[in-house]
Parts: sequence; structure tokens; C-alpha cells
Amino acid sequence: MKAVVIRRYGSSEVLEYEDVAQPKIKPLELLVKVHASSVNPIDWKIRKGLLRFITGNKFPIILGFDLSGEVVEVGSGVTRFKPKDQIYGSVGFPGGAYAEFATVPEKSVAPKPTNISYQEAAAVPTAALTALQALQNQGKIQPGQSVLINGAAGGVGSFAVQIAKVLDANVTAVCSTKNLDLVKSLGADRLIDYTQQDFTQDVAQYDIIFDAVGKQSFSRSKGVLKPNGVYVTTLPTPDSILQSVITAFIPGKKAKLVFASPNTQDLVYLKDLIETGKIRIVIDRTYPLQELASAHAYSETERAVGKIVIDASSP
Repeated sequence: MKAVVIRRYGSSEVLEYEDVAQPKIKPLELLVKVHASSVNPIDWKIRKGLLRFITGNKFPIILGFDLSGEVVEVGSGVTRFKPKDQIYGSVGFPGGAYAEFATVPEKSVAPKPTNISYQEAAAVPTAALTALQALQNQGKIQPGQSVLINGAAGGVGSFAVQIAKVLDANVTAVCSTKNLDLVKSLGADRLIDYTQQDFTQDVAQYDIIFDAVGKQSFSRSKGVLKPNGVYVTTLPTPDSILQSVITAFIPGKKAKLVFASPNTQDLVYLKDLIETGKIRIVIDRTYPLQELASAHAYSETERAVGKIVIDASSP
């Protein structure tokens, strides 16, 4: 099969499109014909070697977490899926979805939403699960609460704005000038243009601050948190890890980290929201698999609006 692999850490130039052996499934896995995948910042952070303390130095590596496609084969222990089922979900660490075929745990996928394409479905798993789990699991969001989303026009942020509205929160969205109209169309109640205003100096206070782009810190943000407010970030820095440990043991404002954990229950919930029109998918650009290097380079500019999709079915 065709896949994009890396044989060393480095720039987007280390991504190589080539023939590799098709993976073999384990008892609780599915073999999936990948129709589409997407780019998440963790993909190129792994590629650059920023997570080598986890990934080590064993090559080659096929990156890519998100996928949507058609089940080809099921493991002996799989009970919920069969060949030809259309699914979407996320493969295990460190990836494997940047390929024509991929194996994925049964517990990490769900039926694909029926009203969207494979390409749109591939944009959902990591970003939308991160948003949902940040707000629901870490933030313990409640109806009527005041929520601020930093990076509201990005892949995670665009889902976070919509999910927070579904959960009946009052949403303040932070983005650049050019994305204000988009973010407003996603349902934000209030907008902050970060080129004009620093949200950490805001007069308002929030029950939850979700830093979907990891550009602020708990220390700077806590001044605009309510007394029992929660700050959630996607970026595990030494400071954010330390603050999450410290605040876990003292009353008052909390700092938390979110790491998307793919599971069928949450993916089915997101599927229902998509099929009922309660959330929509924002896609910036779509690249064929063989142009993955260009897709990574664009993602690294951190200027993408919504998601970058990889079409694995393109010739």
C-alpha cells in the first residue's frame, strides 16, 4: 500500500510517500480502507522530534491520528462492526492514518455521520474530542456558565465554540480580525479580537477559559477566572503541568490539561450533533496524501482556519 513515512525527525521534507507493507489487525482491531485523514499539530510535533521522549527513535513511523473510511476486515474479538461499514475515529499513538490502509481499535471509532463526506468526517475526531473533553470532562461545564475560547477559529476552537453553545454556555470567542465573522457564525455570543485586546486584561470573568491553542498560561489567565473557575489548555508545558498539580490540591481556581481520548461514546455523541445540524465542520484546505509535506508546512504556520484535511482517495 501507499503511505507517508518518516525515517528520521526533522522538517516536513522528511515525509516520504512510498510503498509499505499493509498492517495486520489484532483481535480487537479493524482494518480500514482510509478515505481521508487530517492534520493536527501533534502530528508535526512528533515529526519534528518534540515528543521523542515518548516516541523514541524507532523508525519508520507512519503519522496521522484521524481517519474516516470503510472497514475491510475485523479482528476475532470485534463485535460492533463488519466489513463495508463506514466509520470514523482515531488510531493509537503515534499514528498510522497517513496511508491507504490503517488498523484502529474498535473502541476508538464510531459509525461515520451520514450527512457528511469522508473528508469532512476525518476533520472531526481529534479536534472535536479535544474540545468536548476539555469542556465537559475537565471544565465540568454547566448551562448558563460563562466560557472563553482562545483560538476560536482553529481546528479545536471552532468545535469548542459550537459545543459550548450546544451545552447552553455563554461563549466569548478570541480570534484575529479576519476570522471574527466566521466565529460569530459558529454561535459566539461575544468576540474579542486578539490583535486589539488582550483577553487576560478583560473586565469580564469566566467560569471556564479554554486555551485551545496553548498561547496563554494559567498564571496570566487566572485574573479573569471566577473564584472557582477552571483554566484548560491543550499544551503540556512544564509550567502547565506544575500548575495542574498544585491547583488540584488547593481550593479555588484550577489549571487543567486536556489530551483527547478517542472513544465510541463521545464519537457517537458528536455524530448525533453533526447529523442534527448542531455543529458544522470548518475546513481550510484539502491536500492529497502525496502532498502531505505541504499540508504539514501550512499547519505549522498556525494560521489555518478550522481543519486541514488529507484526501487519501485522490490519485
